[in-house]
Order: sequence, then structure tokens, then C-alpha cells
Amino acid sequence: MKALALDTTTRGGSVALVDDDAIVDERRGDETRSHAERLPGELIAVVDANHLALADVELFAVASGPGSFTGLRIGIATIQGLALVTGRQVVGIPALEALAHAGSRDLEPGGIVAAWMDALRHDVFAALYRVAPAPMYDARRLEVLDAASVGDPVPVLARWRDHLSGASAVFVGDGASAYADRITDAHSAARIIATPLLAGAIGRLAIAQARSGGAIHPEAIRPVYVRRPDAEVAKERRNHGGHG
Repeated sequence: MKALALDTTTRGGSVALVDDDAIVDERRGDETRSHAERLPGELIAVVDANHLALADVELFAVASGPGSFTGLRIGIATIQGLALVTGRQVVGIPALEALAHAGSRDLEPGGIVAAWMDALRHDVFAALYRVAPAPMYDARRLEVLDAASVGDPVPVLARWRDHLSGASAVFVGDGASAYADRITDAHSAARIIATPLLAGAIGRLAIAQARSGGAIHPEAIRPVYVRRPDAEVAKERRNHGGHG
């Protein structure tokens, strides 16, 4: 199964072409241009470079969040459009899950992987997983210990203390890099690894999910924000003030 995958949760993001269990082509996005300027061009470029047509793509995959609100909306809309034009289904993959799968590569069963994305405002989007004895990108590989949340790194680490104690632990993501000092202060043995490109992992996870009947109609996909959009919070405050 050939899948075209997109990650727009960060400024650069990435695109990938995946064929069954192989990442055929994965590319970092051009950070000097916005997602709106680059898409769908970067996706089509990957398809063209591999001597395929969009009609050859059997599944479309996209990071469903969390991440940049604008990036998520543009990414999901782009994938929806391509899937609707070609009559294909889509799979949305949580970015923290994709990060954790990529970060778990060298961990043995029982190891702990923490996915941290920089949520700005001195916060991180975070989730914690334990590695199970299953292959990479298999849905059974990661056991959720703490579901996706957003918050200050220090309380997040305090909440995870018991899970991390004595375990082989890896932290992955731009949030882990940004707050490496907090992590090592709390857990000196934890490893912090470089943030990987995510589109390939998204494509691999999407194919596995599609094989299990998890692909959906393009119009059914929804973003996973974790944090409420600023515009929504501001509107609620205005409405609350108006009724005060």
C-alpha cells in the first residue's frame, strides 16, 4: 500500500512517501515559507520524484495534532483535498504518538518513551508511553501511561516521577530539546534524542491502521488541539464579560 504523509505540526514539518513497511522518501519542509505557500507543492514534488502520479497513492495520512493551530488546519485541509480528488481514504495520526514510535527505536520492552513538543508559553505538549514487545509502528508497541496534555515541564516531570524511576527512559521532540535542563535535573539518566522527521512515522502508522480498518472518509478527520485555540478562549472571555 502506497501512502502519502504530511506533518505540519511545526514550522518546517515534513512530507513522506511510504510503501507498505518502507519509507521510500522523506523530506523536511522549507521553514522559510509558510505551509500555505508550500502545500500541496511539497507533496506533489515527492510523488513526482518517485515517478508516480497522485492516482497511484492509495492512502493519505496527516498529523492530527497537537501543534500549531494554523499548521494543523492547513495540513488537514490539504490532505482532505487530495484524498477527495483521488477518491481515497485518510488516517489522522496524533503527533505525540508518531514521535514516541520514532523515539522508541532503540528501547527494549519495558523502556519508557516521553514525547514532548514545544507548546510555547513555557509549556510542552506531552505524553508518556511504555514499550511493549511488538514491532515498530505496530499499534500494540506503545502502552499509554499518561495521555496527551499540555503544561509546564516541571509539574509534568513530577507527575511522571514514579513511572520514570529506575526505568530506561528516552525523551524525544523539540520540547525535550528546549527543556533538556529540566529533564536532566529531574532524571539524570534520561536520554534526550534529536527530534526526528515525523511524516515517515505517520505514514507507517497510517498504513498499519488502515490494514485494521481504521481509514476514514476525508471529511471525517478532525484536529486534536489539546490546548484550546486562543480565538476560542478570547471569545469566551468576551461573552462572559458581556454577561457580567
